[in-house]
Amino acid sequence: MGNYSKALEFYEEAQKIYEKALPPNHPDLASCYGKNGVVYNAMRDYSKALEFYKKSHKIYEKALPPNHPDLATSYSNIGQVHNNMGDYSKALEFYEKALKIREKALPPNHPDLATSYGNIGQVYKNMGDYSKALELYEKDLAITKKALPPNHPDLATSYNNIGQVYKDMGDYSKALEFYEKDLEITKIALPPNHPDLATSYNNIGMAHYGMNNYSKALPFLENALSIRRKSLPSTHSLIQTTIDNIDHVKKKM
Repeated sequence: MGNYSKALEFYEEAQKIYEKALPPNHPDLASCYGKNGVVYNAMRDYSKALEFYKKSHKIYEKALPPNHPDLATSYSNIGQVHNNMGDYSKALEFYEKALKIREKALPPNHPDLATSYGNIGQVYKNMGDYSKALELYEKDLAITKKALPPNHPDLATSYNNIGQVYKDMGDYSKALEFYEKDLEITKIALPPNHPDLATSYNNIGMAHYGMNNYSKALPFLENALSIRRKSLPSTHSLIQTTIDNIDHVKKKM
């Protein structure tokens, strides 16, 4: 929280300077409002995040051509806040506006296009429309494979997203296939005690648990716990969740 308040302090100071020095529809002012929105979104103060993202968007609409990539990013930011608030129809509306611009403005294998497909996929997953989520996540993956190096963390995320959908559908063997691809990259791309690596181990462990492979599940969950104990505060809920998962597995063995 300390880091967020420091960031806000800095951006609010910058905002005061920009508001005095720049015309009201200057893109740099929009960028400043947008940065405030990012911090409030990270703090989960969604109404405040929306307020700043909308101020930023209002300027971009006046200052930029209708198919400018920065306008797409602005729509995407607003969509993300609505998704975080659980307002999925609103999230879709803004994410689709962002996608429309990106499809016109960017080359077909641009990473931002993959991001748009992934964002919309996430909303459909949250809504429980798994076939639609898979369709979009696969589009995201196809571009990400072409656009990024083979061990890029974003590629691991794309595999993980597809794995999560299969897990939610109860297809654990298919989920495992994608989780293993995620782990393969994550082990190379991230430091050994990174929290995302713990998530990868945990996901594989829980997929094995779902398939009743308890002896296979246990070492993955223990790896996840070991990393989480090193990388997270001791009171973090994920540590207790992992301990509980290990207890469930041991009881089944």
